[in-house]
Amino acid sequence: MSRRIDYGNLMHRAMRGLIQEVLSGVAANGLPGEHHFFITFDTLHPDVEIADWLSDRYPEEMTVVMQHWYDNLNVTDDGFAVTLNFGDNPEPLYIPYDAIRTFVDPSVEFGLRFETQESSGEDDTPPVEEDAPDTTQAPAAQVVSLDSFRKT
Repeated sequence: MSRRIDYGNLMHRAMRGLIQEVLSGVAANGLPGEHHFFITFDTLHPDVEIADWLSDRYPEEMTVVMQHWYDNLNVTDDGFAVTLNFGDNPEPLYIPYDAIRTFVDPSVEFGLRFETQESSGEDDTPPVEEDAPDTTQAPAAQVVSLDSFRKT
């Protein structure tokens, strides 16, 4: 049995820790300046909690925006709960960090993407910094591929 450092999982944990720290700061102090977030997550993750009508409308993934109006932001070690406004309808959501696919702050051109790992077991692909989700509102961010630093 060969032992090796599992950089992929270490990076995923570190990136999720970064999201937790950012959201904890926002929960304590609000969103500073022009900061806002596009958060895309897997709606099929077993621990995601969203209204039935939202899961019907977004059966695989959903992108939410935390910007002008959000309420009840509660950040834990496993995920975060927040109430967001959907067409003048406040809806509570719970999103575990493991369900997050992208986290983007277009105000500073920062983004994280978590690669899905389809149980090959052989390759742990680390997350890659990327541009904002496909919206006309978000400027592009610099893409940095961590794969170029991996040993093959």
